[in-house]
Order: sequence, then structure tokens, then C-alpha cells
Amino acid sequence: MLRRLFLAPVHLYRYTFSAVLGRTCRHLPTCSEYMIEAVERHGIWPGGWMGFARICRCRPGGSAGLDFVCEELPKAARWYTPWRYGLWRGTHVPARLREPGS
Repeated sequence: MLRRLFLAPVHLYRYTFSAVLGRTCRHLPTCSEYMIEAVERHGIWPGGWMGFARICRCRPGGSAGLDFVCEELPKAARWYTPWRYGLWRGTHVPARLREPGS
């Protein structure tokens, strides 16, 4: 119930502003899809911070391209250091999609 309430503004954005403005996200999946998946996978607190960090990266001069929600929470992240949940630069690429040697 709380997750639905937390994600209501994201859904509202997706079906109103985003539909009118067109798809302008620099990433795949889009920032709204990323936020929804992060909250559903990791919960409101860590997922919300991950989504916020992603929105901060989606700007001119920021990152672009494939960027997936991480499969596990970062080891250094704690509830009292929420900024460590988000990736503030670059993109998440699952190990199975990385090129060997990178």
C-alpha cells in the first residue's frame, strides 16, 4: 500500500507530462521505469534514493545509455547514509552484459 502511494506521482508523471512531452529520457529503461523497478525490488527508502540519483544523472552532460537497477544493494549503504544507495555517476550494467575484461 505504501509503495503504491509513494509511486503515485511517478505514475501520474508517466501518463500525463511524459505522454505530452514525448520520450526524452537519456537512458533505457526510462527514469520512471527505473524508479518503479527500484522501489519494487529494494523498497521505498533505498529504491527512492536510487531513483533520485538516476534522475540527477539524466541531464545534459550526464550519463546516458543502458542503465539497469542493481540486483543487490550496495554493501556500504545503510539507512542512515542513504546517498550511498544511489549511483551518482555512470550507469549500472549487470555483470552478464559486460564485455570480458571490463
